[in-house]
Amino acid sequence: MSTGKKVAPAPYPVKGKQAAKATVNPLLEKTPKNFGVGQDIQPKRDVSRFVKWPQYVKLQRQKKIIYQRLKVPPALNQFTHVLDKNTATQVFKLMHKYRPESKAEKRDRLRAAAAAKAEKKEVAKTDKPVVVKFGINHITALIEAKKAKLVVIADDVDPIELVLWLPALCRKMGIPYCIVKGKARLGTLVHKKTATALVLTDVAEADKAELATIVSAVNTNFTEKWEDVRRHWGGGIMGPKSNAKMAKRAAIEAKEIAARQ
Repeated sequence: MSTGKKVAPAPYPVKGKQAAKATVNPLLEKTPKNFGVGQDIQPKRDVSRFVKWPQYVKLQRQKKIIYQRLKVPPALNQFTHVLDKNTATQVFKLMHKYRPESKAEKRDRLRAAAAAKAEKKEVAKTDKPVVVKFGINHITALIEAKKAKLVVIADDVDPIELVLWLPALCRKMGIPYCIVKGKARLGTLVHKKTATALVLTDVAEADKAELATIVSAVNTNFTEKWEDVRRHWGGGIMGPKSNAKMAKRAAIEAKEIAARQ
């Protein structure tokens, strides 16, 4: 039933302040980009996730991840603890003084000796040079004979079994040893691509104090810490997905325990 009341008329729309239209230059036309298929060139993005990497890159990355995930025994895990940068620099500087001669230097020396012999000149006898020793079999013999003064082992030897036993042998024979980064760095000292380990058997009188300082630092970092290192396993570091799943599971268990109480 109608009450006879009229509905109030709608209020007039309030005219807002009209923004002044910006003058557009007719010579400059808008050309919006279309990033559809087969249209404009796409903007640069980080597509490394979608790159088909070479097999060796995939393998070395997978190896690094699996070493993080799996439990690594102490004998292997010790190769993750390397000599600090400053001491390593001192070691390499000292060893650089005792680099063996290169193939070219040896060739020149032998040619000079042969030329002198052909001219029936007397060749002066020189003492045996003191140089860095390399080659795993040679190094083993030097350690067993207790002739080694310092053993430097690379941390990234592949397969690692080549040097896995070397720290234990050094400890048994009482030889100071250290593990440093980079088999390639060791290789450059002896004119090779890579070297698993290097040995100093002797140094000049002027360098004996420096060697003693390095040996003291090396013993502090490796030989004296072995009892602690041999108890520590490595690895067991899970990825973000696994950690999130475990955290969720722990939260549910905590909620259930709280509900029971």
